[in-house]
Amino acid sequence: MLVVEGLVKRFGGFTAVSNVSFKVDQGEILGLIGPNGSGKSTIFNMLSGTFPPSAGSIRFEGHEIAGLAPHRIINRGIGRTFQIPRPFRRLSIFENVALAGYYGQGGAQGGHSRVKAEAAAERALAMVGLPGDRHAPVDGLGAAGLKKLELAKALATGPRLLLADESLGGLDEHEMDQAADMLRKIRDELGITIIWVEHIMGVLMRVVDRVMVLDHGEKISEGLPAEVVNDPRVVEVYLGTDADATQAVAEAARR
Repeated sequence: MLVVEGLVKRFGGFTAVSNVSFKVDQGEILGLIGPNGSGKSTIFNMLSGTFPPSAGSIRFEGHEIAGLAPHRIINRGIGRTFQIPRPFRRLSIFENVALAGYYGQGGAQGGHSRVKAEAAAERALAMVGLPGDRHAPVDGLGAAGLKKLELAKALATGPRLLLADESLGGLDEHEMDQAADMLRKIRDELGITIIWVEHIMGVLMRVVDRVMVLDHGEKISEGLPAEVVNDPRVVEVYLGTDADATQAVAEAARR
């Protein structure tokens, strides 16, 4: 579905992403992990069109999308969430999601339609478990609700590939489990492929099919969760003292 080759992003003299290549298969959940500053968000920004790559290729469903504007990439079928939710506070929950659905229309879908956008919002809200009341305010949502709103907005754009950026941040243990189950449900019931950036390793390792690890803008490891968490370099640069617990979770998930 997605083939990335030789991806590079430079900001002046600083190289944030250096010659990263990977692929994602249809129906897969790929975990993208690494220390802060390792290049994870920069890769998401290039995949979603926020940043153009300095070099390299991004092919989605056989078509080159590197350097396309964000709305063109959304129209091609790639949606994303953001680590820090920033909804329109003056709009209702429903209006926030419908607006995303309207923005996501175009391309092969033809012209824009308010009716289609509202129908997409209803489906997305039902999927994530948020109220479909068209007047429910955003201000009533807690951290978990705002994360669900991010997911609903992304789903309303009609993605075939979802870029999920730290969906567990700010949640308690129960809410983390719910959010992880939601991502699995999105893949299983909607057939949406997912790349998931996350720091909560114990939860991520139970859900993903494969893991890719970045450090200082370079890919240092890639493979099944149980393989990656036993990679000495990954333990050294990222897992550290959490390695034993993360390895146990990955081994349990494999069984």
